[in-house]
Amino acid sequence: MRSLLACLLSLMALQPTTLHEPGAPTVTGPIATGAGPRDHPFFATDQDLRRAGYIEEEYFIEGTASRYTTPDQATGTVIDTGHPYRTRIVVRRPLSPKRFNGTAIVEWYNVTNTFDYEVMWSRSFRHLLDEGYAWVGVSAQRNGVHTPAGLRTWNPARYGSLDLTAGGTVTDDGLAYDVFTQAAQALTDPRGARPLGDLKVRTLIATGQSQSASRLALYANSVHPLTPVYDVITIVDGGVQIRPDLATKVFKTASEYDVLANQAARRQPDTGHYAYWEIAGASHSDRHAYLVNNPIRLRDAGVSGLLAGPTAPCVSPARSNVPYEYVLNAMFDHAVRWARENRRPPAAPYLEITDTTTSPATLTRDAYQIARGGIRLAAVDAPTERNTGWNIGLTDATNSACRQGGTWIPFDETTLNGLYPGHRDYVSKVRQVTQQNLRDGFITRRDADRTIRDAERSTVGR
Repeated sequence: MRSLLACLLSLMALQPTTLHEPGAPTVTGPIATGAGPRDHPFFATDQDLRRAGYIEEEYFIEGTASRYTTPDQATGTVIDTGHPYRTRIVVRRPLSPKRFNGTAIVEWYNVTNTFDYEVMWSRSFRHLLDEGYAWVGVSAQRNGVHTPAGLRTWNPARYGSLDLTAGGTVTDDGLAYDVFTQAAQALTDPRGARPLGDLKVRTLIATGQSQSASRLALYANSVHPLTPVYDVITIVDGGVQIRPDLATKVFKTASEYDVLANQAARRQPDTGHYAYWEIAGASHSDRHAYLVNNPIRLRDAGVSGLLAGPTAPCVSPARSNVPYEYVLNAMFDHAVRWARENRRPPAAPYLEITDTTTSPATLTRDAYQIARGGIRLAAVDAPTERNTGWNIGLTDATNSACRQGGTWIPFDETTLNGLYPGHRDYVSKVRQVTQQNLRDGFITRRDADRTIRDAERSTVGR
């Protein structure tokens, strides 16, 4: 009997974690849009979606959510359940199933500024539209709904019924993980309205940047294993180390800033279920994303981000020009192939960090103060300016906006003439670097062509 009991206990210990299946939410919408100044989805895009064959719609999802523990590097457990919630998702999708590539990118809104902020759409929207992706933004956290800058205050008539606190009984973001899971279920197994219309989803990719990346890393480690609804989780510019035993694939990227700030100490080797890229010269909040989202931020939140260029209150001109979005575009395409064909993303070199104990970490730089190592786009390997991921506040060295914005300092004419005696020399160098990045899989064909075309149209060396 003792032997039999021991055998049974051993078998029980080998059993996989019990999956927790939350109920699929009820979906209502699309929520009507009117002519009033705030009678539209918060952060509604200003891009011409119709021209791309797309539509933007907002839906409410509601149900009951659970709270979970999030132990370090381990699967969590349900704390309690049955908490009612109601929140919103914003959907941008092809109108025709023929335009849809079968993949929905589901972004966890960043709420650092106490309102919903869609970083990944701002960076990669052109690629998503060109390639037929659907994009879905999820309001998963209290800061995006319940703060003075949140949805309920912004338009009480439209958003006053939203609640991520279970009627005030949940005072933290404990419901966020389950809400994010149920948002995926609303796309694949909707009850009520169909947010994706007649589109059939083959692949679901979760994504989020910075604050959202931190949430997604905890979600990937502790909560998603209980209800594995996403095929790949892409974590951009943040987050703790990822468990090496996860069944779900995780793709992590880090700008130069984030490597210097914390990710160098969290490096992990690539595996069959984990990939990690570092991007030289890229900043946490770059010029491209700023130019895309700042008009919308001003329109809906009434605030501007850190100014770009020499007018910013930073020691050096602010916001890197390295097109980080090109690497993210390749990341999304690799994530789809990884999910569908089990084709692992290519390995990428690390930035050359010599000391991770300093703050920021110590990085090797060339004679132009450009980082060595990492994924090297033409902006850093055929440079016309100094792009870095780190900056310093003019009156406050700890100014986080300056630090995260990085730097952009154009080379003078003497430096440019020394690097590129003629225009043809510059274009040749850009073409060489870009074609290598294309072969390595760090950039898409469309973005490679755009990079070379921009070099051909430039005045460098003329």
